[in-house]
Amino acid sequence: MPKQKHCLAPVTALVTALLLPSWSAADIYSYIDENGVRHYTDQPPDTDQVFTRTFMETEPEPRVTLRRLGTREEPVYFLFNMFRGPVEIELYFIESQNVRSDPPLPARMVVAANSESRVVSLSALEPRRGFSYRLGVTHVPGRPVAMPDENLILHPPFPAGHSYLISQGVEGRHTHNDAQSEFAIDIVMPVGTPVLAAQRGVVMDIEEDFNSGGTNRDKYVMKGNHVRLLHDDGTMTNYGHLDFNSVNVRLGQRVLAGALIGRSGNTGFSTGPHLHFSVQRNLGLHLQGIPFEFRSTRGPLVLPIGGERISGTLARR
Repeated sequence: MPKQKHCLAPVTALVTALLLPSWSAADIYSYIDENGVRHYTDQPPDTDQVFTRTFMETEPEPRVTLRRLGTREEPVYFLFNMFRGPVEIELYFIESQNVRSDPPLPARMVVAANSESRVVSLSALEPRRGFSYRLGVTHVPGRPVAMPDENLILHPPFPAGHSYLISQGVEGRHTHNDAQSEFAIDIVMPVGTPVLAAQRGVVMDIEEDFNSGGTNRDKYVMKGNHVRLLHDDGTMTNYGHLDFNSVNVRLGQRVLAGALIGRSGNTGFSTGPHLHFSVQRNLGLHLQGIPFEFRSTRGPLVLPIGGERISGTLARR
């Protein structure tokens, strides 16, 4: 992760932020004018000249950022949460010499959606001496919530009248091999298939700027388009591998079950077109997958098991 260095002699600091990156992208347009001069712009050119269009990915930007205010001798750090839902953070010293913190570190706290909060102020334990430090920050989206008393009952995340195969079911171990994806499933569906909200919630996070995918984990694992919804009980659903520029909702929007949120794709770390679907909760600075069942058009609930087909139950809103 990038490190930000502050030159504060005789006070020195190094802030290391372990943050979930976001990504943005843009199209670059190029054309040659009547004088033979080539132009580049990020907007479609208002010209009759033939132009080319190139997709460009930019460097990652964090969803959560630290900002330093105060003085060199008494710096104060604020944290800005760009998620449209709460985020839990832990702030700690990686290294520290002759430094006092308020509150004492390590410290955990929850920062509200789309807001900035003061998280720590620093000063020298012995004022006549300089001090140095390295701050570390980790974060997890959502507030810590207890495990639901019963398994969640959801609608399949696609329209009624359609049926798709679950290629990797609950407790799949092919790529779903950590706590946050323990009960995630992969649903095989063609690129462009409507993806619907499985339950009502608030659009907490969006990514739709990637246009490629593949099986190279290191290259693609952070490059999958997705929508994350936050629900009233604090749990979250995640819809992954969506198609480029296909998201149909906006950040902070409250959607109902059955709302069109995007279209399926094959972006990010993926072996083929499919929808990655999971329900998660923040278990206290780490995400934990939650088991669920789907409603069925035939009555009994459906456990999403690999190799089975599921049918949609929702009309698009």
